[in-house]
Amino acid sequence: MARFTTRITAGSGDIDELGHVNNAVWVKWIQDVAIAHWDAVAPPEHRRAYVWVVTRHEIDYRGNVRDGEAVTAETWVSEPPRGARFDRHMRFTGEDGKVKVEAKTTWALLDRATGRLMRVRDDIAAPFLDD
Repeated sequence: MARFTTRITAGSGDIDELGHVNNAVWVKWIQDVAIAHWDAVAPPEHRRAYVWVVTRHEIDYRGNVRDGEAVTAETWVSEPPRGARFDRHMRFTGEDGKVKVEAKTTWALLDRATGRLMRVRDDIAAPFLDD
C-alpha cells in the first residue's frame, strides 16, 4: 500500500476572510493525511514506538476550495529515506478534477521513548514506498 487517499470536506471553520480554505488549514490537512497514512499501514508496534515530525513544507497553492466543497487527498513516498528523514508528496484534487494544492514535506522519525532522531529502517519504510 504505497499510496493513500482520503476525502476531506471543508467546513465553515476552515474558511478565511477571502471565502476559501485558509493556508494554515491546508498545512493541518497535510499533517492529518500523513498521520492517517501512517495509522493505516504501520504495524501497531511501530505506531507505539515511533512518531513522525515535519522538518520542512514546500506547498504550491493552485486553486481555492470553499465551504462545503470536498477534495480528494492523495499522498505517497517515492524515494527511500535518507537516514532519519524522507520526503512525502501530497496532492489535493477538487471535485472539478483540478489540483488545488500540491506539497512536498520532509518528515523525520523520532523514537517515542527518547525523543531522539533515528534512522528509518527498511521495515519501517517498506509499506510507504511506491512499487
